[in-house]
Amino acid sequence: MSLSTSVSSDQSKFTIEISGRFDFNLHRQFREAYKEASKVEGEILVDLNGTEYMDSSALGMLLVLRDRSGGDAANISIVNCSDEIKKIFSISNMDQMFKIS
Repeated sequence: MSLSTSVSSDQSKFTIEISGRFDFNLHRQFREAYKEASKVEGEILVDLNGTEYMDSSALGMLLVLRDRSGGDAANISIVNCSDEIKKIFSISNMDQMFKIS
C-alpha cells in the first residue's frame, strides 16, 4: 500500500494516487494529502489505478476529503477505478457525491 501526491504544472489539479490497499493504515498519509490539497485551487483527483482493495474506512476518508474541500461545492474526481471499486461506490451511494470513472 502506498500513497503519493502531485500537483499539475499549471497548479490546477492536485492528484492523490493510491496503490495496493486503501484502508485505515493510510489514514495519516491521506490526512496529510488533503491538507496539501487545500493549498491548490482547482480539481482534486483521487487516482485508484493501482488500488486492489478498499474498505469502509477508505470511504470515510473520502467523505472527510469532500467535507474539507467544500462539501457539495467540492471539485473532486475519483479516477481509474476497477469495476470492483466502482461497485463499492455504487452500493454505498457515493457515486452520487463524487465524479467516478
